[in-house]
Amino acid sequence: KFRIPTAENLVPIRVDVEVDGQHFKDAFTWNPSDPDSEALMFARRTVKDLKLPQAFVTPIAQSIQTQVSEFRSYEGQEMHTGEKLVPIKLDLRVNRTVVRDQFLWDLNNFESDPEEFARTFCSDLEIRDPEVGPAIAVAIREQLYEIAIQSVASARETRVSKKGRRGVEHVPVSKSGGTALDLMKLFGSKASVVRKRKEWDVYEPIVDILSPEEVEVLDAREERNAR
Repeated sequence: KFRIPTAENLVPIRVDVEVDGQHFKDAFTWNPSDPDSEALMFARRTVKDLKLPQAFVTPIAQSIQTQVSEFRSYEGQEMHTGEKLVPIKLDLRVNRTVVRDQFLWDLNNFESDPEEFARTFCSDLEIRDPEVGPAIAVAIREQLYEIAIQSVASARETRVSKKGRRGVEHVPVSKSGGTALDLMKLFGSKASVVRKRKEWDVYEPIVDILSPEEVEVLDAREERNAR
C-alpha cells in the first residue's frame, strides 16, 4: 500500500505565498495523521513569529491542507514494487550554500531516515548553515514521494493490462519525479550504493559557498523568473 519508503511517513510541503507584494516561501514535512485544524494553527504561529500581515494566515493554511489532502488521496492504494534502488539528485541553494550530489536510495528500506542522512551529510562536509540540513531532507522526501506516486500509477497500469484493456490511466508527475526516474538509465538497476573510487568524479558531493554579490544576483534572477 502507498506510503513514503522511510521510517516516518511524512508529507513534504512547499509553501509559496504572495500577499500585497510580500512573499513567503518555506519547505518542511507534515504528519498526514494530524487534524486539519493544525494547519491553521501552524499558519497563525508562523505569521506571528515572522511578523507577517494577518492576510497570510489563510493562504498558508490552505496551501498546507491542499498538499496534505493530495497525499491522503493515495493512501490505501496499491504500489508497484519494481526497482529496489532509485537515484536521488540534490541540486539546491540555501542562503549562500549550494549543494549538488547524486546517490542511490533503497526503496525497500522502511527504516531509512532522510533527516538523519541530511544531518550526517552536513556534518561530514562541515556545512554550518542550520537551514541546509532540513532543505536536503525535504528534497529527498519530495523525490521519494514522486516515485511512490509513479509506483501507484504503475500498479494501476498493471491491473488494467491484466484485464485486457488497451487504455491505461494517466497520472501526471512533477518535474522532480521525472528527473529522478530518468536517471535510472544512467545508473542502471545493478548499480552499487557505494561510491566507487573510479566514479568519485561523477558522484562526489559538491558544496559551494557563494559570495554576498553572487547571492544578490541569483536572488534577482529568481525574482524575475517568478514574475
